[in-house]
Amino acid sequence: MTDSIVSEHAGGVALLTVDAPGSRNALTLELSSQLAAAVAAAERDESVHAVVVTGTPPAFCAGADLSALGAADEAGLRAIYEGFLAVARCALPTIAAVGGAAVGAGLNLALAADVRLAGPHAKFVARFLELGLHPGGGMTWMTQRLAGPQQAAAMTLFGQPLNAEAAVRAGLALRVVEGEHDELVAAARELAAPAVAAPREALLATKRSLRTTASLAAHADAVDVEIEPQLASLASPEFAERLAAMRARIRARP
Repeated sequence: MTDSIVSEHAGGVALLTVDAPGSRNALTLELSSQLAAAVAAAERDESVHAVVVTGTPPAFCAGADLSALGAADEAGLRAIYEGFLAVARCALPTIAAVGGAAVGAGLNLALAADVRLAGPHAKFVARFLELGLHPGGGMTWMTQRLAGPQQAAAMTLFGQPLNAEAAVRAGLALRVVEGEHDELVAAARELAAPAVAAPREALLATKRSLRTTASLAAHADAVDVEIEPQLASLASPEFAERLAAMRARIRARP
């Protein structure tokens, strides 16, 4: 079978699977390009409210394809990054369903998502220095931001891997989902359900606000960022409909 990104849009969720089991889902230039295109397609599809990224078992993603990496110049490196950076830039909420090893660029792919769910066999591994390679793709920034400087140093400088439970303790994963890969993906879909139920424009605006307020120092500045999109949502027909439905439910209570 040809390695590919398998994209399925169903139930308000775009499920994007890195399907290259022969290489443990290593990212080639072609797969990175396909992943970026699949993310863009999900953003264009107005029925999609959330994106779930996963890999064909047993791995999540073993990193960048070594042949592509060994021959890469700056343009080549940036092309390898493009798949996981598309996930990082995605306007929609994103979930990484990490069922196996996420190594190097695969770690970057997992960290690029808003939330990570870990299967019982998940492993989060930097492995750059083990190959004599400086980290790339923003790994040092993402890891420090999510897990703090000490855990980032342990992973990056000292090669310490994190299993599923350790990733949860470090803040890299939200929780561990026991069971097989299908159960992990089902848990990701369940996590996405409130986003699927939300009005899409309010959802997109909320993610934009999260990104903006993350770098602010003052509460008052966050209030200013949020007030315009909140006013827009107050004026929306979706809010009016949901408010009327809630009032009707309250009136119907005994």
